[in-house]
Amino acid sequence: MKDEEGSPAARLDKARLMKFASLTALFGNLALAAAKIITGFFAGSMALVGAGIDSLVDVVIAIMTLLVSRIISRPADEGHPWGHGRAETVATALLSFMLFFAGAQLILSSGRDIILGYEREVPGMAALVVTAISIAAKLLLAWSQYLFGKKAASPMLKANAKNMSADVLLSLGVLIGIALSMFFDIGVIDSWAAVLVGLWIIKAALSIFLEANTELMDGGASKALYQLVFDAVNSVEEAGLPHRVRMRRIAGLWDIDIDIEVPVNKTIIEAHWISFKVEEAIKSRVENVYDITVHVEPAGNQESEGYGLSEETLKVSQTGRKNLL
Repeated sequence: MKDEEGSPAARLDKARLMKFASLTALFGNLALAAAKIITGFFAGSMALVGAGIDSLVDVVIAIMTLLVSRIISRPADEGHPWGHGRAETVATALLSFMLFFAGAQLILSSGRDIILGYEREVPGMAALVVTAISIAAKLLLAWSQYLFGKKAASPMLKANAKNMSADVLLSLGVLIGIALSMFFDIGVIDSWAAVLVGLWIIKAALSIFLEANTELMDGGASKALYQLVFDAVNSVEEAGLPHRVRMRRIAGLWDIDIDIEVPVNKTIIEAHWISFKVEEAIKSRVENVYDITVHVEPAGNQESEGYGLSEETLKVSQTGRKNLL
């Protein structure tokens, strides 16, 4: 029998996957970082040193993921009634800051050399060879992190896979910069490549931060997901007028609150059974559900409810967007 999403067994499985993925990323990136930084210094390529620093950031990410995997495996307690899943989101946000400062530092150091007209040596052949090898290795690491992230429904692992995919393009840029520098015998080309590497790192950092911030702000659910919830409620006999629907993510899982109306002549037991069928219908349509809270109201209930979505507000929003287009 498959473990229910958000259950203790599911949390442990996710923690194990995150731990294995983190160890893979840790040792793989540690080897790459050492090779790039050492070769970059001896071969005279700041762009390759910058790529090595980026790989060191990946090592820190792996260590953070190991720590987070221990935290999220803990069950909910009095201080954290929704569990400890948000630790992963906070760690993802911290990761984005680390990437941002690493990229900014690389831009400042290389930009200073360009502005001051510092003469740089042309990188050696070893820098070209190590960069080419690192591209192949990063492709394998990015692919493995994506598969682990998908299986564990982990935004942090997916963010790490995204970062590593960006590293592949980054390394391609470094490869081109080193090759041009060697071909034209102009060392400053490597400094310009290092600046571009730094800009790419900052771009990846901003993308990761915006994604983590959306979850921290309890957003991120698309209109299509809300429509799936409405369709699920409408498929249950005697469940009507789904409204005040709110969806938020907790470490890759959906926490859903919804109000429905049932006929006024239903007993508490009958209303409860209807709400249970609504929960099952939603889970059959929406993947990775952590928890669902269904609030039952008598049909025709009149209350002032100024938050959450209803089918009517969703349709108005979609119609308004079509008119703008």
